[in-house]
Amino acid sequence: MFSCRIRAAHCLGAGNDSLPFYAEMHGPQLIFTIKTEADHMKPILCGIDRIEADPKILKNQKVGLITNHTGVSRELDSTIDILKESGNLVCLFAPEHGVRGELQAGAAVSDSVDRNSGVKVYSLYGKNRKPTEAMLRDVDALVYDIQDVGARYYTYLSTMACGMEAAKNAKKKFMVLDRPNPLGGVKTEGDILNSEFSSFIGRYPIPARYGLTTGELAGLINCEFGIGCDLEVVKMDGWKRDRYFEETGLDFLPPSPNIPTLDTALAYIGTCLFEGTNVSEGRGTTQPFLMIGAPWMDGFRTTQELNRLDLPGVKFCPCYFTPTFSKYEGKHCEGIRIQIRDKYRIQPFRMGVAILCSLQKNYEEFSFLPPYKAGGTAPFDLLAGTKELQAAIQSGNVDSFLKDADSRLAGFEKIRNQYFLY
Repeated sequence: MFSCRIRAAHCLGAGNDSLPFYAEMHGPQLIFTIKTEADHMKPILCGIDRIEADPKILKNQKVGLITNHTGVSRELDSTIDILKESGNLVCLFAPEHGVRGELQAGAAVSDSVDRNSGVKVYSLYGKNRKPTEAMLRDVDALVYDIQDVGARYYTYLSTMACGMEAAKNAKKKFMVLDRPNPLGGVKTEGDILNSEFSSFIGRYPIPARYGLTTGELAGLINCEFGIGCDLEVVKMDGWKRDRYFEETGLDFLPPSPNIPTLDTALAYIGTCLFEGTNVSEGRGTTQPFLMIGAPWMDGFRTTQELNRLDLPGVKFCPCYFTPTFSKYEGKHCEGIRIQIRDKYRIQPFRMGVAILCSLQKNYEEFSFLPPYKAGGTAPFDLLAGTKELQAAIQSGNVDSFLKDADSRLAGFEKIRNQYFLY
């Protein structure tokens, strides 16, 4: 007996609208299910919407809020403003990019006072990476409300974990206001991070694409990795695991300056790896992580080779760009543009690895960046969570690596299924 799920072509619904349908195989039976527009666009309430509808959830609780510009209600009202108006908000904690999303990647965040609310802001992306006991002295609950992108290599997840540790140490409640995983909650991809490569861009042994909501991931981290804080997740109403973000009816606010679209978030699972190479990942352009290039690349030739691989759900075309910042700032680059044709079929991690293999094989100029300091770890290995992937690309033995990674991924899936909330 086995079970699989196929997203088939579209069928015609009432009024000749094109509606997606799915074929699910359970043992010998093939069952077709039509997903109507109504199924996919039923209103979803995030954690903050439930707080707004039922203030008793935070009744008499003084709140320290870890958030940014993505912490909004269904009607795009800021979580900051909602909790300020309810009288719960005591202080704010700012992750990378700032509490209002005003800073570029890697820029230090300073303590400040939020201009809109007048509330004190403590930085969690400067000298402090977690709230101190003094910061939490007047707080009953430390609340987290940030939209993630579904990728392990994202500092917001480390900020959440550090907040959970701080709440545990200070004997405070830690509450997650849950939000959809923009890449859905079904698929997982990539290798499991080796704990030797733990860093602020990837702290725990989870895969590149983990297929959990923020609240579910918090539950897994809390139990599996020994934090043990007093965790409460304010669940969503109406979200289903097979929903990508555009099927939620919610507005997508870019979680950071270089993830401007949902296609970017999906490609990022594979193309973030290019941050560890001497190839531009498109930072400093209007399509970061969807354009890959360098002054020495031949975009047309690379496009032809990659399209011959016939990777599922994606096509490539040549592109030309001049980054305004980051790698090759002010220099003309050639490369490839990633065109996502089918988000249900694309395997972005394997796609990223395939592009890396092509560049390794065809360009003497291609290289992996060295460690930032003597004795340190190469940036690529921190992102990959292992030395094995770089070695496999350089040796041309990627198939063996991916097979082993899939085996490790299967082990993670058995664990993560225990933390499903939906």
